[in-house]
Amino acid sequence: MAIRRLDPLTIDRIAAGEVIERPAAAAKELLENALDAGATRIDVAIELGGRGLIRVSDDGSGMDKDDLLLAVERHATSKLKDGDLEAIRTLGFRGEALPSIASVSRLEIRSRLNGAERAWRLIIEDGVKGDVEPVAHTRGTLVEARDLFASTPARLKFLKTDRAEQQAVVDVVRRLALANPATRFSFAADGAGQFDWLAAADGVEALSARARQALGDEFLENAVALDERREGVSVSGFAALPTFNKPNANWQFAFVNGRAVRDKLIAGALRAGYLDTIPRGRHPAALLFVACDAADVDVNVHPAKAEVRFRDSSAVRGAIIGAIQRALGRVKHRAAMLDGLASAFRPAETPTAVFRPQASPSAPLARNEFSEEARPLLSDAPPAGPPSEAQIAPQDRGAPLGAARAQLHETYIVAETTDGLVIVDQHAAHERIVYEKLKRQRAETGIERQGFLTPLVVDLAPDGAAALLARAEELEALGLALEGFGKGAVLVREAPALVAAGDLQGLVRDLAEDALADDGSETLERRLDHRLATIACHHSVRAGRILKPAEMNALLREMETTPNAGQCNHGRPTYVELKLADIERLFGRR
Repeated sequence: MAIRRLDPLTIDRIAAGEVIERPAAAAKELLENALDAGATRIDVAIELGGRGLIRVSDDGSGMDKDDLLLAVERHATSKLKDGDLEAIRTLGFRGEALPSIASVSRLEIRSRLNGAERAWRLIIEDGVKGDVEPVAHTRGTLVEARDLFASTPARLKFLKTDRAEQQAVVDVVRRLALANPATRFSFAADGAGQFDWLAAADGVEALSARARQALGDEFLENAVALDERREGVSVSGFAALPTFNKPNANWQFAFVNGRAVRDKLIAGALRAGYLDTIPRGRHPAALLFVACDAADVDVNVHPAKAEVRFRDSSAVRGAIIGAIQRALGRVKHRAAMLDGLASAFRPAETPTAVFRPQASPSAPLARNEFSEEARPLLSDAPPAGPPSEAQIAPQDRGAPLGAARAQLHETYIVAETTDGLVIVDQHAAHERIVYEKLKRQRAETGIERQGFLTPLVVDLAPDGAAALLARAEELEALGLALEGFGKGAVLVREAPALVAAGDLQGLVRDLAEDALADDGSETLERRLDHRLATIACHHSVRAGRILKPAEMNALLREMETTPNAGQCNHGRPTYVELKLADIERLFGRR
């Protein structure tokens, strides 16, 4: 078969298949062009999910007659003034967007250069350019793409429903609006769905205002600010509290030097930043801005510019993980109130949740007595009754998690705060406390251990014992000293001091199961953390344990000073809170 050159229109349609795979991709290219033109207002309108019409109007710098003709030529661009591909500082560089869209739609462009007396119009249909002619138009550029993919019916078959395609366009607008809060964005569609987000001033307040517009009050009220700078990389934005998690990753918004991306390295760093705080199968929500020198990131490695490649990926990953873990560590026990937690464990996209404000710095906190007096407090003596008014210390009343009032079902602590009530899962809360103490000991001084005069013998299945003993060195670093004791049994000679009085038989059996299931895919650090979480679980105050008032208050005070105390080691919430106003609404008082 003879080799022949493809005709220009076919070439354009093949290129369009790489860049314009759906209406949202076309909208993204047009929006990025508008932003690169310095637009302070962008209006977007679509019909039939974008396949009928995509209209993007902006008040940017505009184009004259000659620029308009060049703009629809292959590999023509205003965005590489010095030809440097190593430091791209604009959003829309590939030089293929407009000709690609024109090859699969009926494209009309109207534009007026700033300061020019007249505007110009160009129409391209089936890849054929018409004449440039004068037209009435205000400042900036208007682009209309009609009947998208009408000339390539096979592509239409792969589109989703109009509603799904419309949502994809909305997501594109939302992501670019989040990165550009100083620009006003409006969106309209045939049928339901429209918004108009006013521009905000620069700075953190502007980002907060735009996040509230684009993501809703719930996200911002359930998030903490990020601010990390290291090795030429800065990380800013907001990370949602672990209890404000989602069933998918749709609430993860990542930007690199202002460019919206869906990058595997960033997604992995997000997961690592939330380790031990989110249940399996759930995803964190985050608004993440990564900034670095333009020469340190390649933004042109993907046809749709959805992925990037960093020169120093480990520095970027470390900065993201550090920013998230430090931000979450600052908020200690903070977690969602009842509505937000309930919504987080349903497949809802926009839960309504409000976090309680942190206590005033002047509010006195009770002495941390849970760790020092845990053993005498957790006695088998008959439980005392509910605390009387005289027994409640003033510092407990003003503390963030309030003063313990009762224990329900030998599992839940009910505490009264200044403006509501808190219900604490005693086992989940103590599990997190013990886990964080063990991690801190391991990092700072080594885990404190306690030896046994008479070693504990634990019977196991032969393969479980073998798998456990193969990891004896790892476990020794965690304070658990094991050795073989015949076939299918191990001796426990030492255990971490914090858990030595706990269920060591059950702990060793669970560790053996973990060892058998370990496929070697996790890092050593992650494996050690997982082992520590298992150790902490077996020592913690169990459900069904009756606690005295002093014990309950000691647990509450310990939670307030423990990082990530709003969720247990498995990611489940440790407490829920109801404001007095919420309680009054339940009873029709509001």
